[in-house]
Amino acid sequence: MFQSFEQTSSPEFGASRLEALRQEMRAAQVDGFWIPRADRFQGEYVAACDSRLAWLTGFTGSAGHCVALHDQAAVFADGRYKVQVRDQIDQEVFTAVDWPATSVGAWVTQNLDKGTLGFDPWLHTVEQINTMEKALAPKGIALCPCDNLIDRIWHDQPAPPNGAARPYPLDLAGQSYQDKCAHIAQSLKEAGHASVIISMPDSLCWLLNIRGQDVAHNPIVHATCILHSDSTVDLFLAPEKRAKLEGHFDESIRLHAPSAYLDVVAGLTGTVQFDANDLPWAVWSVLRDNKIDTAKEADPCSLLKACKNNVELAHAKVAHQRDAVAMCEYLAWLSRQDHSKLTEIDVVTALEAQRRATNSLVDISFETIAGSGPNAALPHYRVTQDTNRPLKDGEVLLIDSGGQYEDGTTDITRTLGIGAQPDEVKRAFTRVLQGVIAISRLVFPRGISGRDIDAFARMALWQAQQDFDHGTGHGVGQFLSVHEGPQRISRMSTVPFKEGMILSNEPGFYKEGAFGIRIENLIAVTLKPAGPEASHGDMLGFETLTYVPIDSSLIVAEMLNSHEREWINTYHQACWDRLNASVSADCAAWLKEATRPI
Repeated sequence: MFQSFEQTSSPEFGASRLEALRQEMRAAQVDGFWIPRADRFQGEYVAACDSRLAWLTGFTGSAGHCVALHDQAAVFADGRYKVQVRDQIDQEVFTAVDWPATSVGAWVTQNLDKGTLGFDPWLHTVEQINTMEKALAPKGIALCPCDNLIDRIWHDQPAPPNGAARPYPLDLAGQSYQDKCAHIAQSLKEAGHASVIISMPDSLCWLLNIRGQDVAHNPIVHATCILHSDSTVDLFLAPEKRAKLEGHFDESIRLHAPSAYLDVVAGLTGTVQFDANDLPWAVWSVLRDNKIDTAKEADPCSLLKACKNNVELAHAKVAHQRDAVAMCEYLAWLSRQDHSKLTEIDVVTALEAQRRATNSLVDISFETIAGSGPNAALPHYRVTQDTNRPLKDGEVLLIDSGGQYEDGTTDITRTLGIGAQPDEVKRAFTRVLQGVIAISRLVFPRGISGRDIDAFARMALWQAQQDFDHGTGHGVGQFLSVHEGPQRISRMSTVPFKEGMILSNEPGFYKEGAFGIRIENLIAVTLKPAGPEASHGDMLGFETLTYVPIDSSLIVAEMLNSHEREWINTYHQACWDRLNASVSADCAAWLKEATRPI
């Protein structure tokens, strides 16, 4: 299986590891040490060797920080993990801090009167360090770049990943890497910039039409590159990862060992462009020390990568159709089982088996979230042998999963009722569904961003004085990271939507210790041609990519207005029309019932 069920959190070691870290802090003569979740590539998902935050604290969330002082230590986690972080850390030695409500800098200034805060300059971006310096300056606390002190005490630290990179076919990418490089190089020329440093592996993989296997469930390769205004590229890729790239690159791509990276950076001339939210402080220090002119700009690949071309979108729809068939076969199978004999692990195993049966699955796109009862109230729950529980009548089952296929990345969440459900659950489910429908039906002018529409997903919940502590939607890559920027549906997102962007639409509701609900479809930004009464010309809207029935047994039909009822019935009819000829006879019978109008 791609997914394992081992317990990866070890809070019982927190006290001893923290004490070992403090010994190293004394040796390094720092008063604190800052440990981020990120690796040197600033990815959300990290390799085993880079899981320093989890190794030290036990917290396995996909975002967070720890700051260790000599007399106390804090673990910073956002609203998605407010329950999980307290379960995973030793609260005798670590304090859980609500982040970003309390910033790392604010906590340090509250708990450290003076001295130095050590940090690994490869694991923090230019923007992070600049922000922290401003926060610490009033107290006279200095930031001190140093060796990674966790690596000094992590004696069985896994080796770095060494997966082979491979070409991504042009008939799937829809654009050659030469054309992509030339397009960005022209932008550099127009800005008067000589080169741009590409720090993010998914940007590099998109730019050069390659994929890798250095991080579980994300087909990226750990590498960096520098694109020059003459369209040439210096690519820093370990020699042992290059075998499958034979013949892929022409002479415009110069290959180097990663050890040459800083030397090449030091020798750059002209104005060097970089993204301050991605570039490690270690690289910025070389630019600064060599007095190289710089320009802080957004990663030039980010927006281009987010706007899928017509070839990518066509393939994405094929991938979603394939995945929908697998999901329906799975849901039909689940409906026939004696639920009292199934556990959460059984649910995950069976779903992965259905995706594998397509003979197209490269990997799952993230570890499947299958939470029943109170576990469903943990937005990023991961079932292990220790937490595994049987399905129980009267509870909900939340399943958030996805697949990595060569032609697309999928992500879907369905919440199912196991047996009869109380009115409280059904009403909350219906409000979440109303949020999904509201986003799906939106038509909006150009220039609108995620913060402008996020409230639509929450309106029904807000009216009941309910909410959820995560964004409504994230960008999704094309056989790349399942969480992709810069676009989001979030109160914090100011990036305007553009045609071709793929996002998730996933409002939720979570009652701690009782149940959780989330419904998720992927949607693509598409042009909505002006109608006969239009005054603003063409607008944008969303095209649904995910077609899998939503559990009608949990819908309180009386809560839906006529437009919402029409949407769900039209959606279910589309599920039937798209899938019935591709599923087994048993699944077709289930699908017919699951898509019956309400």
